[in-house]
Amino acid sequence: MLKDGKIAAVGGEITEQDARVVEAKGLIAAPGLVDMHVHLRDPGQTHKEDIYSGCRAAAAGGVTSLLAMPNTSPTTDCAEVVSDILYRAQSADAHVYVAAAITKGLKSEEPTDLRTLRGAGAIALSDDGRPVENTRLLAEAMVLGSSLGMRVVAHCEDLYLAKGGLMNEGVVSEKLGIQGIPAAAEDCGTAREIALAESYNVPVHICHVSTATSAAMIRDAKKRGVHVTAETAPHYFALTEVQLLRRDADYRMNPPLRTEKDRLAIIEALRDGSIDAIATDHAPHTPQEKSDFHSSPNGSIGMETSLAAGITALVKTGILTLSELLAKMTYIPAKILGIPAGSLQIGAPADVVLFDENEEWNVDPAKLHGKSRNTPFKGMRLTGRVKMTVCGGRIVYENWENEI
Repeated sequence: MLKDGKIAAVGGEITEQDARVVEAKGLIAAPGLVDMHVHLRDPGQTHKEDIYSGCRAAAAGGVTSLLAMPNTSPTTDCAEVVSDILYRAQSADAHVYVAAAITKGLKSEEPTDLRTLRGAGAIALSDDGRPVENTRLLAEAMVLGSSLGMRVVAHCEDLYLAKGGLMNEGVVSEKLGIQGIPAAAEDCGTAREIALAESYNVPVHICHVSTATSAAMIRDAKKRGVHVTAETAPHYFALTEVQLLRRDADYRMNPPLRTEKDRLAIIEALRDGSIDAIATDHAPHTPQEKSDFHSSPNGSIGMETSLAAGITALVKTGILTLSELLAKMTYIPAKILGIPAGSLQIGAPADVVLFDENEEWNVDPAKLHGKSRNTPFKGMRLTGRVKMTVCGGRIVYENWENEI
């Protein structure tokens, strides 16, 4: 039973006379999903997405808590921007948490005031969208951020190796005659962040892991006791660079889709716990921006398909149990971020998703709930459909129709 924004009871009779009773026979009730990597594009790029449209998309995917990345316009690098986002998000359909920038303007030149950002309500630190090029500034942020309870969530990339690349460097890029981004660009960044975490004995979280080598380095670091956690996204365990043969920019993101070898390595890292969490890197762009394969910006949306993609690619194939998948999408990311989410215990926030783990549906971009349509899962038939999402005790999404 949900009451006053909290989970009031589990099981037993419902005695409240004015309560709404939801018939959920055959459905799974789980904690609302926690997506620790989302680009809301707000402020400054609201033609792509805004706080409210992004949270509507979140609700449709069962996501009730999300971490908003700082590559906004202006950058989320000062208390005023952090406070503005959090104030406006109070009426949105998901709980919005803020990752503030490590450097001003994401330029890797001048550090932000971490204490002030923390005081304004930011809970994590990142220059996501690009790496922190200045290693000293990154190290200082990891150390001070740790003392303030702010985890650095690191975009790992060597910009010199990646420069000019549009997709994974390999057989497909050669076939298309397109400059690629070598796996080494991500791997060198991952190695640096792990080295800093180990040397300074502070935590770091590695974002959107896509390569076999990065997964192996994270696995090895964990065995040595390094305080490293990591996430990947559904497109890295479900798709490969072969999709780029379509010359469709909706399959271009950064890091790029990799090889089948990398995809299998990511799956194994999810299976053995080397990769802790599944996030989406939800990155909206307009159809106009995505219309040209060569000049379009990187990024794809993902909050409405993440649960179904996980069920389809990982649960129905026997790689993870449903409980294991949900752990990587609920309480584990909540624990990494230190937020009150990912639990159905009495007294916990009333953030709940009801879904049918066996319902199949076709991903139609026109029926999605955000402003943008750039999903790499378009046209695919996925298994697992969200039927209702409750955030803070409020029903924010319902869909009781079954798709044939």
